[in-house]
Amino acid sequence: MRLLYWSAAFFLSLPHHAFADPVDDDDTPAAERSTPCTITSAKSGAFFDLNPLHIIDPALSTAANPRNYSWNTTGFDMGYNFTLNFCGGVVEDLTKRGVVGVHKEDWKNVSAFYEQDGKIYSIGQTSYHPIIRGRKLILNYTNGSPCPERSNFDEDGEGNGDGESKHNSRIRRKTTIISMLCERDPLYPKLTLSFIASPDECTYIFEARTKAGCAGIETTKQELSPSGVFGVIALVAVIVYVVGGCVYSRMVLNQRGWKQLPNYGLWAGILGVFRDILILVTASCARCIPGRRRPVHMNGSLSYANRGRSGRDSSEAENRLIDELNEEWDDL
Repeated sequence: MRLLYWSAAFFLSLPHHAFADPVDDDDTPAAERSTPCTITSAKSGAFFDLNPLHIIDPALSTAANPRNYSWNTTGFDMGYNFTLNFCGGVVEDLTKRGVVGVHKEDWKNVSAFYEQDGKIYSIGQTSYHPIIRGRKLILNYTNGSPCPERSNFDEDGEGNGDGESKHNSRIRRKTTIISMLCERDPLYPKLTLSFIASPDECTYIFEARTKAGCAGIETTKQELSPSGVFGVIALVAVIVYVVGGCVYSRMVLNQRGWKQLPNYGLWAGILGVFRDILILVTASCARCIPGRRRPVHMNGSLSYANRGRSGRDSSEAENRLIDELNEEWDDL
């Protein structure tokens, strides 16, 4: 009981900051420090994670048969279909054919596109920041290919007729709006993507029905496995036992040296037992080495095959070994 008191006193004497969480000196807003492609509602606290919808590049996937195409949906009367990915660029290789109006270094970040007349048009770059509007979860892709000429305006609000505005910054680019709807049916596909409308061939509206669109609870990633947690607890317990026992033995019992260890007599006895077992095993193995004498039973009595030494010397050596072991046991 006194050992428990001393251990508790030892831990209570440690400074408070030894157990406090590390100080976060990062000035980055919380919304930007959260996991990409996730969001938590400020009003309800509902948590949304769109990462399960991400299709990994087959070259980086560890799956046996990785998927080599992105999500697709029909454009109906548009005359072309759409290809999209979530939380990353599409897995299709766009570097061989290029993307209209997009810099080459940005081709790998295209998250939505369509193909028309042999050309590829981007309708938005990758976005890792979903937003909540009212009760709707929205994902918005921007900075796609330039919009058609009639959608470009100069500072006076009138088109200049050549497809370019007086200022390049005024050129409108294709964007994508995806409304994420909740689908909890376990038999429903992972994602159902539907094209809704494109009012001016510059903004494209989609509807995605998926389980990822349902509100959930944010879970903190566990850094240690269950065995790791048990190992940490066991290590802390051993440290408390050793440190607390040493403090108690030194301060209360006035012990010094190895005797400061808690239950020194018990551990010394256990080590002595293992030492005696090791001696007996060593002695038994030594008699089995070739060239050594071996016991032979003849006429019901035990004799020794003497190879250069007499049986009397062997018996005396064994008797001395037994006497030494008996003396060591008596000392314990």
